[in-house]
Amino acid sequence: MRRVEFKMERPGLVEVGQTLSISEVEGTVNYNYIIEHAAAMSGCFKVFERIKSTSGVVTDILEKDTGTYVVMEFDEDDPRQQA
Repeated sequence: MRRVEFKMERPGLVEVGQTLSISEVEGTVNYNYIIEHAAAMSGCFKVFERIKSTSGVVTDILEKDTGTYVVMEFDEDDPRQQA
């Protein structure tokens, strides 16, 4: 399982346990992902780190000093965890 955090600027848009779709945004040198419909956005991913899944399950909602984060789990391996 692969876990990814998404920054949510407007808390309360998603709930733990929901299965949500994501869309990929291609930049000039990396990729970002958005939980549909603009609920939250991921950080930057390099080409080899791209998320292959188109949907995932919300496993946690974290309140940090820097804001609210949605943790999603995807049914794929995390390339950053492989040797």
